[in-house]
Amino acid sequence: MRYPTETIVCEIEVKKSRFIGIGQYISSIDEIKDIIRHLRSEHSGANHVVHAAIVGKTGEMISFSDDKEPKNTAGRPVYEVVKGSLLTNILVCVVRYFGGTLLGTGGLVKAYTQAAQEVTLKIKSEELIETSTIKFTLPYDKYDKVMLFLSPYQKGLETDFLSEITITYTCETRHLEMIKKELINITQGAITFYQDAQ
Repeated sequence: MRYPTETIVCEIEVKKSRFIGIGQYISSIDEIKDIIRHLRSEHSGANHVVHAAIVGKTGEMISFSDDKEPKNTAGRPVYEVVKGSLLTNILVCVVRYFGGTLLGTGGLVKAYTQAAQEVTLKIKSEELIETSTIKFTLPYDKYDKVMLFLSPYQKGLETDFLSEITITYTCETRHLEMIKKELINITQGAITFYQDAQ
């Protein structure tokens, strides 16, 4: 799955109704209320602020709302587009300014779908890569060799210099076992691993 790396705004017009699609990264479903509150304030003249969100490594957490549009004519279509995009950690909101012409249920579904598609097709994204964190101590004389080895795989690093060096190290999960084995080789066993620090 992929995750968005930017916030994007796209707009379409259908029979004088404006549909403004906003796509952005979120790390938790809990963020949605504040974002929608902000959008309502920013678009105080809008009639609806519909949303759909997918969060989690496998997209296991979802949220969507029709925001007083007829049932399943707004939030559900936006959600279906987001789900089909294979993006996660994404919130897509569609702000609607009513243009005076009723669109009917089919027209609403089509318009909200189109607004969401504009967002998901244009938003920049990156591959979601699972990471793991390990913690270990090693003697000072092994430090330089270890750092040279770890550098290409590094996603995060914290170092404490005490009687021995304690390193908290984050890497892609797929490299973890290989890294542990190689660290044992490089240090000739003079390394102590702690429980994974995830």
